[in-house]
Amino acid sequence: MSRISTIVQTSINFLTNWTPRLTTVRYRYHAEKIARGPLVRRYGYEEKIIQGGLLPRIKGAPKLPMPEYRPKDVWVEKKALFGQNDYIDILGNEKLHPYRLLYNVPSWLRGVGGNEYQVMLRKRKMLQKTLYPVARPTKWNELEKRISYLYRFLNRKTKTGFSQQ
Repeated sequence: MSRISTIVQTSINFLTNWTPRLTTVRYRYHAEKIARGPLVRRYGYEEKIIQGGLLPRIKGAPKLPMPEYRPKDVWVEKKALFGQNDYIDILGNEKLHPYRLLYNVPSWLRGVGGNEYQVMLRKRKMLQKTLYPVARPTKWNELEKRISYLYRFLNRKTKTGFSQQ
């Protein structure tokens, strides 16, 4: 019986001394929050960018003039001759190869095929006897570094076929 009385006594003590936990509420009701108005942020800061509408126009100022319409010349040389050599390898003779028509491409890049390492080797071979290493030492050094990196990468990562021994 003493055990039950102990339980009853502790529960009575608990109930008499118990106080509910209070949680702080910033806004009890949403209406109070709305009544206070929008939250003021960065008080005193003035926005320099105009955010009034679509066009940055000062009130009362005249509208900006529309540019005069000028139709584009569709027969300008660049547009008229675009793609003129696309089928030269089919329609032309055998002496004229399409890579010979790439006159606006660097010489070391004309008619090249292969991976980046092979292209870089070709560029180095063609430019090493010119003024390029002296005139552009940083570019030359970057080219050399890229070639050495690709050499190491390809030797480590690419698989070779079985040896014939």
